[in-house]
Amino acid sequence: MLHGIIDLMLVLASASPRRRELLAQAGFSFTIVPASIAEDARPDENPVAYVTRLAREKAQKVYARLGAEQQQTVVLGADTTVVAPNGEILGKPADADDAARMLRLLSGATHQVITGVAVVSSSRVETSAEVTHVTMTTVSDQEIAAYIATGEPMDKAGAYAIQGHAARWIPRIHGCYFNVVGLPLALVSGMLEAIAVDADPSQAYPAERSLRVD
Repeated sequence: MLHGIIDLMLVLASASPRRRELLAQAGFSFTIVPASIAEDARPDENPVAYVTRLAREKAQKVYARLGAEQQQTVVLGADTTVVAPNGEILGKPADADDAARMLRLLSGATHQVITGVAVVSSSRVETSAEVTHVTMTTVSDQEIAAYIATGEPMDKAGAYAIQGHAARWIPRIHGCYFNVVGLPLALVSGMLEAIAVDADPSQAYPAERSLRVD
């Protein structure tokens, strides 16, 4: 439920344990209905457009799947990517070699972590994105190999977890820490509260509306 404002049920369109933990930490009650979609970037698609599109597609897919139950439901979708200093969009590594390649790209430089967020209800669709700048110290090949051997990087965008062993390599960030973990809580809370305040379940399927991205 959306903080008890009105009787709307929240559904998280993600199987990510990190997003589940963060959303619970923020005080929301919700159910989980994962969405499986193709996650390839389109030609010339910039990183913000990429993650907001994926977040919207995930949320809309789950919203449509709920069918008759959706009138009192708000679906939250999210997608996180890392943008290397050379501009390459880094998703989850394909294998250990790919993880090592990603970490070498990030080593000794500042990169961006971008999470796209979408909320879908009976009254509207809203999308937004959060950008955090993350600085990583110079990491040796031996350190990278040891980190990959832990298995931690293999299901993480950019091949690292700021809340895990890689924390020792992150001297500073500029922006939302929770965004780097996988869900920008302040942004998400604001979007959900806005929907809860003016939700009208009798309205037709919403037209899309995008929020400003700072």
